[in-house]
Amino acid sequence: MKKITILLIALSLTFSFSSCEATKNANNKQKGGAIGATAGALLGAIIGNNAGNGKNSELGAVIGGVIGGGAGVLIGKKMDDQAKKIETEMPGAVVERVDNGIVVTFDENSGVYFDTNKSDINAKSKETLHKLTEVFKEFPDTKILVVGHTDSSGRDDYNMTLSEKRAKAVTNYLINDGILGSRLETMWYGETQPKFDNATPQGRAKNRRVNIAILPNGDMIENAKKEAGQ
Repeated sequence: MKKITILLIALSLTFSFSSCEATKNANNKQKGGAIGATAGALLGAIIGNNAGNGKNSELGAVIGGVIGGGAGVLIGKKMDDQAKKIETEMPGAVVERVDNGIVVTFDENSGVYFDTNKSDINAKSKETLHKLTEVFKEFPDTKILVVGHTDSSGRDDYNMTLSEKRAKAVTNYLINDGILGSRLETMWYGETQPKFDNATPQGRAKNRRVNIAILPNGDMIENAKKEAGQ
């Protein structure tokens, strides 16, 4: 009966979220419940084309592996629901469903941005982050990873510090707005992980970004495994 139930859920997922752009872009292996060893696609969505770099092992450890089988399907349904909610509440942000997680990307054109050489969050950005906080409260069985980046303008060490300050500013805002600190991880990469071409103004603007990855926590994983009989 459990296997039949999981199969029905998997089939229903194919049709239930066709209107949500984030779930249209969902990783097909995750959608089908296939077993994967690492969350490489999620890592790539956060840091770009440098996912295979050995220096990213710490970030990979935070992200963890892909959950497969029936548990992966059940978790995928919950993450689809959350991605759809974020897209509805924050139409300016880029929302992607990747592996077992969600990646929300903010740059200068999508809701959370910083003035040049500044790390304080302005009033408009606070309004956007507050909407995200309300979604996090609605879906408590997740962990949240905040990752800061800059473009290549300026000194390497300055950019690394700036990306740290910006990532921590977002994390601190989420905590002050009611999210438990135990749910949050904060990382920063300066200019070392571009996703776009730093040779163009448009590429540099997109590289000045903060990624927020939303991942299933231990409780969600264990509950899904029990429900799936894994």
